[in-house]
Amino acid sequence: MLPRRQDFGVKKSGGPRNSSVINFRTTVIAGSVRRSSAVLPSVLTFLVIVASGGLLLMIEKGMLSSMETPTPRGAGKRQDGRLSPGAEDVDSQILQEIRNRTIRSMCSQKNMPHSIMSLTPLQRKTLLQHILVNDQYHFLYCYVPKVACSNWKRVLKVLNGDLESVDVSIKMDHRSDLQFLSSFKPEQIQYRLKHYFKFMFVREPMERLLSAYRNKFGEIESYQKKYGMEIVKRYRKTRAKDAPVKGDDVTFAEFVRYLLDTDAERMDEHWMPVYNLCQPCAVSYDFIGSYEHLERDSEFVLQRIGAPPHVRFPVRQTWYKPVTTETLHYYLCMLPQKLLRELLPKYILDFSLFAYHLPNTTTEHCRH
Repeated sequence: MLPRRQDFGVKKSGGPRNSSVINFRTTVIAGSVRRSSAVLPSVLTFLVIVASGGLLLMIEKGMLSSMETPTPRGAGKRQDGRLSPGAEDVDSQILQEIRNRTIRSMCSQKNMPHSIMSLTPLQRKTLLQHILVNDQYHFLYCYVPKVACSNWKRVLKVLNGDLESVDVSIKMDHRSDLQFLSSFKPEQIQYRLKHYFKFMFVREPMERLLSAYRNKFGEIESYQKKYGMEIVKRYRKTRAKDAPVKGDDVTFAEFVRYLLDTDAERMDEHWMPVYNLCQPCAVSYDFIGSYEHLERDSEFVLQRIGAPPHVRFPVRQTWYKPVTTETLHYYLCMLPQKLLRELLPKYILDFSLFAYHLPNTTTEHCRH
């Protein structure tokens, strides 16, 4: 059975037709109130700032212009004397600073978790099962599905000596030869959280969601059977009762309706919000990389942990089909706007904490 719905109503504010400001109000079904819904109204105070990301970037540039800035991530002299890529990428520094300030501000609120012990048992279990440990290089990596986590797991296996190279052509086993923080005793967990370098990678929330939808329901038979068949049966009103259901033709709108009826804390990891997976308020991450700058940010992490020179982040495979801006625009604009307005609150912490703009799906924008 699919879980019952936790409903979030959203209505646009008055004003210009193309205004990007949205006022959210939360309506939770009686008896289903959870900690996440309790903190949502205070968190959304930051929404206007995040939604106007371009303006925020300009403001931050002005604020930081008078400050002494450290060397950009991954910057340094190469053997030929030139600066390595990223040395001039000031915007990268600014983005990291925006994220750090936003997380510090939002996580300092009383109703937000401030350590893993302040999490519920379910939240803590999810978190510890998504943090990978490397004791040799003293780092913790919170993996997020659909944010290059398979390639990072390859890197970890090479560092562990269990894989000769990241280029070895094998099917990725996401459990074997990997050490999870959940396998340690409480005092060992606390020690590593305190002393190890901690990092994670994030991605634009709707792009990550669309990537999961296309991959799991378009290519993976086990997901079609586990989720797809039930989704079609529940949400496809035009389906004939005796018609066979394979679950391989779930529409994006049907998938979104399923998400609206699913508690975020009990979602499959491929579409669970990043906030719920990695709990950035309970864990103080030293670095939060971006999928949008994957190569550069990954190089920085490898340098930071002291990885051997021969260990590099894998090159993207030729068969990989990225979610382009045009593809995301098409899917979001084809989605009934009522569904989108109800969906955004599910992922609002991912938008706000990691400084991503809310999608623009106004009628005028969707005409182009």
